[in-house]
Amino acid sequence: MGPESKLYKKLLKKTPGIVWNRIENLSNVGTPDLLGYNNSGTFFTVELKVTKGIKIKFSPHQIAWHVKHPKNTFILVEALGPRAVNRFQLFPGSGILALEACGLKLEPFCLGLDACSLLLQDL
Repeated sequence: MGPESKLYKKLLKKTPGIVWNRIENLSNVGTPDLLGYNNSGTFFTVELKVTKGIKIKFSPHQIAWHVKHPKNTFILVEALGPRAVNRFQLFPGSGILALEACGLKLEPFCLGLDACSLLLQDL
């Protein structure tokens, strides 16, 4: 199981109020990893990223998708390694260009998997 699959399993456990659809799509590259639907009836997408450093790698297709779809899109990052103080961070998809440029130096929407999960459940 890859690192993003492990991150998905962690998120799934923390969000019982969200119906998740994992998007495994080779024909429409750039589409985020997850489509979520919460108890408020809100649809949203989440791109999962796992990094060992400060930089976060995005494909040009992922960047284009988030630029074209700036609302109700999110990027959940898990930082691994001994320097990872804030292990789980959630960013708005609309900020993907800044996130690519600044990496984890950028201010996230929220910190911690519990806080990130609550934000998505309460959209």
